[in-house]
Amino acid sequence: MKPDPVTHSAYRAKRKKSLVILTILLFAAMVIAAGVGAVTIPIAEVASILFRRIPYISKYIPNIGAQDVYETIILEVRLPRILLAVIIGGALAGAGATLQGLFGNPLADPYIMGISSGAALGATIAISYKLPSFFPGLSSVPIAAFLASIATMTAVYFLAGVSGRVSMDTYLLSGVVVSSFLWAVMSFIMMLSGDSLREIMMWLMGSLSNKGYAHVKMAFPYVGFGISVLLVMARDLNLICLGDDEARHLGVDPEPAKRIIMLASSLVTAASVSVGGIIGFVGLIVPHTVRMVLGPDHRLLLPASVIAGGIFLVSADTVARTLIAPSEIPVGVITALVGAPFFFYVLRRRKMSES
Repeated sequence: MKPDPVTHSAYRAKRKKSLVILTILLFAAMVIAAGVGAVTIPIAEVASILFRRIPYISKYIPNIGAQDVYETIILEVRLPRILLAVIIGGALAGAGATLQGLFGNPLADPYIMGISSGAALGATIAISYKLPSFFPGLSSVPIAAFLASIATMTAVYFLAGVSGRVSMDTYLLSGVVVSSFLWAVMSFIMMLSGDSLREIMMWLMGSLSNKGYAHVKMAFPYVGFGISVLLVMARDLNLICLGDDEARHLGVDPEPAKRIIMLASSLVTAASVSVGGIIGFVGLIVPHTVRMVLGPDHRLLLPASVIAGGIFLVSADTVARTLIAPSEIPVGVITALVGAPFFFYVLRRRKMSES
């Protein structure tokens, strides 16, 4: 049956309107975040500095005479951190939306795959043993975390595979088992780490402090590629949510599609955790909220969650670095303070719907 052209046109209009509004809100959040801090910069000057760096439109943006020190603060200190928050927030929210659909569970989160545990172990080893880095501008910590998370992703995938098939339940249990083992190893290393313990704990709480463009360049290619794959697979994911038999009837082979979706979700999560540490609840809060507002269609839910994830983490990080300035709170603490009550709300709402 062909879709009703009127209904399809209305859906496309809704999709376009929603994404445009979210994109505007994202840019607004970035501009506000760039102006807020130990040194407050007027919004007009922030907008002028930022938009004059965008090709094709820079010639239309007037130079209002921003101070050189403002440009240094925004472009060298705050902007890379804001960009990284957008990348990590979008990646975790996009992966969360995908996994919630794939597992059919609104409580699914990117970290259930054990990737965070692998990244945590890699970071703990790098910090404890002060591993050298061979990449300019990057410490060994994000590199070790990324490599360890990829290795964990591979191990979980092969443990869950049986006769060429990957069961969702087996995949989830494999992630839990591998995660428990890695956390035990990491705890042992932490016990022997001595003076490095505080640095390890700060990384585990999730922080965007002292991040530069090198971290952005490391994470962006993997997150960009993974999110692009998920967006392409959005229609297939809609059909898989109907059940494997229905998906096959409608022309989608569910097993290869599930593998691609899980690997892409794992990749973006691994890249995010490697540079930002363990920032929890983003992949739970954002997709669930977007789904309640815009509905379950992943063709809209996925891109909307990616943009909304960026908005959420930029806002959370702004609070983290200004709430008790000049000191800083790890952004993972802020997301946990928001996410824990939200998790309880979702859990209670689900139990009430089942009763």
